Amino acid sequence: MIIATRVLKLKDPRGDIEILIRIFAPEKLEIDWGCQFDIDWPDEKLTRIAVGIDAIQALELAMKLIGAQIYTSDYHEAGKLEWFELGQGYGFPVPNGIRDLLVGDDKKYL
Repeated sequence: MIIATRVLKLKDPRGDIEILIRIFAPEKLEIDWGCQFDIDWPDEKLTRIAVGIDAIQALELAMKLIGAQIYTSDYHEAGKLEWFELGQGYGFPVPNGIRDLLVGDDKKYL
């Protein structure tokens, strides 16, 4: 079950391309919990599962993994990806090791 979505825009000379992000409800695994997320990049759909001790940790890790995927993407590096405005961030936290990549409001508030 999808519990949250966000649409980013990839600025393209032919027009904006929507990048849909879906977060699914955490589910109990054999021992831990898993939280699936999808990112519909223009060239492929990325599907991953973040695993945590409980549902909250799985959801938190999924959010950070989404942030890591976005901030380490070629689209971000090229400066062509936006949520509300170019350079203002995407509203996802990232793991501590790549916090230096944050921009705009993400850098200020996350």
